[in-house]
Amino acid sequence: METAIKTLQGGGFIIANQQPQDVFIPEDFTEDQKMIRQLCHDFLAEAGNDVHALDKQVALMEKAGALGLLGAHMPEEFGGTALDTNTNTLIGEELGRGGGSFDTTYAAHIGIGMLPILYFGTDAQRQQYLPGLCSGALKAAYCLTEPGSGSDALAAKTRAEISPDGKNYILNGQKMWISNAGFADVFIVFAKINGEQFTGFIVDAHTPGITLGEEEHKLGIKGSSTRQVFFENVQVPVANLLGEAGKGHLIAFNALNIGRFKLGVMTMGGCKLAIDTSVRYANERIQFGKPIASFGAIQYKLAQQIALTYTLECACYRVSDFMQDKKDALTVQGISYSDAMLQSAKEYAVECAIIKVAGSECLHYVVDEFLQIHGGYGYSEEYPAARAYRDSRINRIYEGTNEINRLLMVDQIIKRAFKGELDLIGPAWSVQKELTQMPDRTEPEGEFGYEQKAIADFKKILLMVAGAAAKYQMDGKHDLTHEQQIVMQIADIAIDTFQAESLLLRVQKVASGNYNSDLAVPKAILKLYLHDAQGRISKWGTDALASFATGDELSIMLKGVARFSKYPVQNVKELRNTIAKACIEKNGYPV
Repeated sequence: METAIKTLQGGGFIIANQQPQDVFIPEDFTEDQKMIRQLCHDFLAEAGNDVHALDKQVALMEKAGALGLLGAHMPEEFGGTALDTNTNTLIGEELGRGGGSFDTTYAAHIGIGMLPILYFGTDAQRQQYLPGLCSGALKAAYCLTEPGSGSDALAAKTRAEISPDGKNYILNGQKMWISNAGFADVFIVFAKINGEQFTGFIVDAHTPGITLGEEEHKLGIKGSSTRQVFFENVQVPVANLLGEAGKGHLIAFNALNIGRFKLGVMTMGGCKLAIDTSVRYANERIQFGKPIASFGAIQYKLAQQIALTYTLECACYRVSDFMQDKKDALTVQGISYSDAMLQSAKEYAVECAIIKVAGSECLHYVVDEFLQIHGGYGYSEEYPAARAYRDSRINRIYEGTNEINRLLMVDQIIKRAFKGELDLIGPAWSVQKELTQMPDRTEPEGEFGYEQKAIADFKKILLMVAGAAAKYQMDGKHDLTHEQQIVMQIADIAIDTFQAESLLLRVQKVASGNYNSDLAVPKAILKLYLHDAQGRISKWGTDALASFATGDELSIMLKGVARFSKYPVQNVKELRNTIAKACIEKNGYPV
């Protein structure tokens, strides 16, 4: 079923696999990258609690700009430093330790604030705005959401009418939940020309006719600026139309691909900070005459926090390297820097959605246990857990809700299959054929034989369920667009499969290379994650199949789920003890 290739196409992890030596892992960081990581660490150390303060965000952004952190992903001709994708991922991870407020300010600026201009702006627009956005002299905000259009962005009501003299577009409308609105200099605004053509515009935030609502009273990220923006007869020069009239959806959706990836990466940094703080408290807090870190219930929490975060880290850098390789290949072909960036993110839209969902839900779990480890103190605003708990919740909502992202990833996979860009039919048919044959009783060989077989079997379950669902749709028995519960179960299988494979590849690479790393914890994480993921995938596959298949067909496929759920039972208590002990001894994230 699987073919080994160096770099996968978007969604290709379902039907192909990579060799460990072909993936990028954090152990591969160069000395230059480690220096940049230290730069980010020093920046946050100096910022201290200012990262949580609304009135400090502008100064922090200007400091970040002076350090080159706002333009690391931009071409040199526009004031950036054009660092590679993996280095930018490292920057995102490290700054993700800065807390939800600054993370929101930073991510909104460098992602959905700057990228639409880089991707779709004219050379004149890029020269006018990007240098200031790179330096921090200008701050950006992205105005898409309206009271009546959230996930359904194309339902926007904001209008743009050409002025009688033809020199300006006149904008009227309202936007809400706009990050950075309180101090932004540049707005990326979406409006419908004549109420019909959904279009992007670059708008000077200080233009007459623009007014702001009060700062929103939010559950979390209280140090970030979030306001409504009102446009009343706002004159926008025709030269500030972004991209093509009526093609605003291309801007909106393509900017969100990389935004989703960056969000997931930054949550990974937040997870590591929460783990560091959790274990330090657990080592210091004495109950019943000894540190609570010595108790099995606390060790369980620490181990799960670490296992999920380490697995997310593997997936993040794997996707980062996908986009880096794609960008390099396109650049060699003569594609411009901006178009190469745009196309690489578009190619891996499925994987970017996976990272967003996995990252936001990993952080949710980690900070929940972070608070629980602190007990009553965790519920006090005098301790960091309460703020982290509140701040983390937004990640499952913005950059597209996790529900939308789950639906999106499956939709993208199916569309690519129907277009012939992703051959799912042959592999899915092979799985169906395998169900009619006797199971292979051969024991896997090699140190990671059982783990490799488990990943291959996860993919078979994914192909079986997704293929059967697609077949039922083609037969007219149901429409997947109206079967969101089934689609989200397929998405969950895909997320766990991709993460599990990314984890295995990293552990294999470290084991076979000259990394001088202790593999006890990574191996324990691998076995623990596969053990848990198998149970989840088996349940999701069973639930999805029972929702649409019937009779003998259902019986055969349920036996298939059982056949492909044969990863050996693990002593998870001992695995968690190994992980937790390393964390407790290091007094921080152990890997």
